[in-house]
Amino acid sequence: MKLTALKSPKVHAGDDLDIIVDACIPTLQERSILAVTSKIVSLCEKAIISKNNLTKEALIQAEADYYALPSPTAQHSFYLTIKHNLLIASAGVDESNGGENAYILYPGDPFASAKNLWTLLRERDGVESLGIIITDSHTMPLRRGVTGVSLAWCGFDPLKNYVGTKDCFDKPLCYTQRNNVDALAAAAVFMMGEGNEQTPFCLIENIKDITFLDHPPSGNDKKSVLISMVDDLYAPILSHVPWKKGGGA
Repeated sequence: MKLTALKSPKVHAGDDLDIIVDACIPTLQERSILAVTSKIVSLCEKAIISKNNLTKEALIQAEADYYALPSPTAQHSFYLTIKHNLLIASAGVDESNGGENAYILYPGDPFASAKNLWTLLRERDGVESLGIIITDSHTMPLRRGVTGVSLAWCGFDPLKNYVGTKDCFDKPLCYTQRNNVDALAAAAVFMMGEGNEQTPFCLIENIKDITFLDHPPSGNDKKSVLISMVDDLYAPILSHVPWKKGGGA
C-alpha cells in the first residue's frame, strides 16, 4: 500500500472545495482512495462560528449529541462527547488552522460531502473503483496523542467480516471484523500531520483486500460500522458516564 500526502494552498472559509481538489489532486487510478481532512471540508462549507457569538463550552454543548463535563481532577478541561456515534473530545469543535477568531465545526453532512467528492473525481478521471474518506483526529483512552478516524466514506466496503472463517490454527472466528475505513483513516491522518504541514489530502494507492462499490453507502451501510452503547465492549465504562443530552441529539 502506498500513501502520499498532498499539499494545498491555505484554505479559508467559503473557498470552493471542488476547485481546490481539482487543482491539488492528480489524475487518479482505479482502486485509489482519497482521504480528506474534515477541517477543509468544514471551512469550504462555512461550518464555522465566530468566537464573538458564544463560548466554546456553550458551542460544544450545542453541537454534541451527548456530553460529559470535564473531570475536576483532570489536568485538562476537555469535554468528552458523543457526536455522529463517535466518542470524541469537544464534539469536533476546533480552533486550529481556521483563523484567529473562529471555531470550526464538523461538516453538516459528512456523507453528502464524501459523495460529492466521489462523484466529482470519478467523472473527472473516468474511474469506476474509487474511495473517499472524510477524516478527523481523535484520542484513544489511556493513550497519549492523537490518531485518525473516519467521519464518512464513499465508494468501498467499510468492513471486512471474518465471522465464520477460521484462524491459522483452524479455529472458527466468531466476532472479528476488520474496520477498513478507520484503519485507512488512521494511516492517512499520520501522513497529513497535525500542524502546519498544509497537507489536507492523502492519496492511498496499491490497496489490497478492499471491496470497491459502484454506489454511495446506503443507510444500512452507514449503520454497519456502528454499535450501540449497550452492546459496545466498553459498555461497563460508557454506561457509567454522567451523560447530558446536547443540542445535536
